[in-house]
Amino acid sequence: MIRVLLFAELEERAGKRELELNSNEMSVAAIRDWVKDNYPDAAGIDRAMAAVNEDYAEESTLVHADDIIAFIPPVSGG
Repeated sequence: MIRVLLFAELEERAGKRELELNSNEMSVAAIRDWVKDNYPDAAGIDRAMAAVNEDYAEESTLVHADDIIAFIPPVSGG
């Protein structure tokens, strides 16, 4: 199982902070697509940075069972 964490506006739009994916291996891009397909209100995930096990990750990075992937939306400020 892969744990998916959503932060800030993504959490609000999906209505959940944590999701679980029953998969042994998926790329960051595939997980992003899965979130968009299953939580259409979280469409802002396209702009979010991804981190796997607390390290920023590329779209091609593979995420394995028992890993944690977090999607962190951009932060604006002055």
